[in-house]
Amino acid sequence: QVQLVESGGELVQVGASLRLSCAASERISEHALAWWRQAPGKEREWLAVINWRGSIRDYTDSVKGRFTISRDNTKNTAFLQMDSLRPEDTSVYSCAAHRTPFGESFDVADAQEYESWGRGTQVIVSS
Repeated sequence: QVQLVESGGELVQVGASLRLSCAASERISEHALAWWRQAPGKEREWLAVINWRGSIRDYTDSVKGRFTISRDNTKNTAFLQMDSLRPEDTSVYSCAAHRTPFGESFDVADAQEYESWGRGTQVIVSS
């Protein structure tokens, strides 16, 4: 399984922007990549997904218009650009990978569909 390592989380003020990175240990050009988050005492929440080519993206409603997922397959890295951050965005953010060699569809919001997970990076949004 591919190893994933997130980075970029930090303490920021309300309204700030952050860019998270997810570095993979090997080629991920056949993988869909997603970002999730989990706050203390809350369930893990799916945020965004991008297909292997980067041509299809989808977001959960709470981040649509504020967060942007992207990827650079030449660097085996995915990104999550987060703008207009709110206190409720405070969470541990993780990336996950699901191998789709033929571009087959899957339930992007089902955590069990993903074979690889990073350990996460902490984002704190202070008011």
